[in-house]
Amino acid sequence: MKNIISLVSKKKAASKNEDKNISESSRDIVNQQEVFNTENFEEGKKDSAFELDHLEFTTNSAQLGDSDEDNENMINEMNATDEANEANSEEKSMTLKQALLKYPKAALWSILVSTTLVMEGYDTALLNALYALPVFQRKFGTLNGEGSYEITSQWQIGLNMCVQCGEMIGLQITTYMVEFMGNRYTMITALGLLTAYIFILYYCKSLAMIAVGQVLSAMPWGCFQGLTVTYASEVCPLALRYYMTSYSNICWLFGQIFASGIMKNSQENLGNSDLDYKLPFALQWIWPAPLMIGIFFAPESPWWLVRKDRVAEARKSLSRILSGKGAEKDIQVDLTLKQIELTIEKERLLASKSGSFFDCFKGVNGRRTRLACLAWVAQNTSGACLLGYSTYFF
Repeated sequence: MKNIISLVSKKKAASKNEDKNISESSRDIVNQQEVFNTENFEEGKKDSAFELDHLEFTTNSAQLGDSDEDNENMINEMNATDEANEANSEEKSMTLKQALLKYPKAALWSILVSTTLVMEGYDTALLNALYALPVFQRKFGTLNGEGSYEITSQWQIGLNMCVQCGEMIGLQITTYMVEFMGNRYTMITALGLLTAYIFILYYCKSLAMIAVGQVLSAMPWGCFQGLTVTYASEVCPLALRYYMTSYSNICWLFGQIFASGIMKNSQENLGNSDLDYKLPFALQWIWPAPLMIGIFFAPESPWWLVRKDRVAEARKSLSRILSGKGAEKDIQVDLTLKQIELTIEKERLLASKSGSFFDCFKGVNGRRTRLACLAWVAQNTSGACLLGYSTYFF
């Protein structure tokens, strides 16, 4: 906070000095012009003709002005970089409580978008729980040697693989959609498609229809997986970025807990009705509508706007994300915008150099790749993939 206040003071002092320099330079130009006009007037009286040439429009003056402007731009760029680094260092030293008090709006927008993962966790845990429902087994299963119905292991594995394949397809499609229409409208489109795909699952007549519905529904789920973390990392300041990106994992757990509770209630109260498995599918329609409305009013990612050279809109987006008021907020918005512009400019410079996909596995980039992969692999090695089959075995 002290750094921001000091930057505000610096900006005000610089503005006063600039006004003072402008007024002094204006007086100098006027004095020079008066002297110049007097001399030409005296010469004109001798030659009976003269041509007035304003000093500020001469070639030499223009060249000096251009050079000073270039130097001034270079100095401003260096100062902006230093100020951005100073603000970045201040955020790193913040505690979670300080960050939430200073950036409450950024945290709330990130939580809203991450809530889509609650629905994704609910949906993915739902199917495995259905394998153990007696009414679901009788309608879609086959008789085994003991004279009871069950869903064969081939279909269980196949339906789960449909989810994995659909999510991978959705993740790939999301990259192109975000580049074209931005984070908000990509998320809204995914929620709208998921609303339509739920009809396939609700009115399913065979396991093949469930497989098609799972593949199609998994595409929006893949979109949620990729966009929520990206949006949180781009919207939240550095002080909140660690916590809001990790919050996505908590949302998955919330969804799985909701699915377990709903399936338990359905088995106890609707055990002899088709609603035993249809009701959990129907409850998925609760989520998309309020989320679509909330995300429609959410600010677009300023990073995406700057990449599209829509700097004015990025400034407005940052004004909605960052908290505060007056000169302090204006300075904060300017510093954050400058950080984004400098980072994107550096990314474009690196992208223009020759490179390949295999560079991700070399040197420092290779270490980053290993860390990222191990973090995601750890979730599956903990037995998360087998957790969904607990209702079937127990």
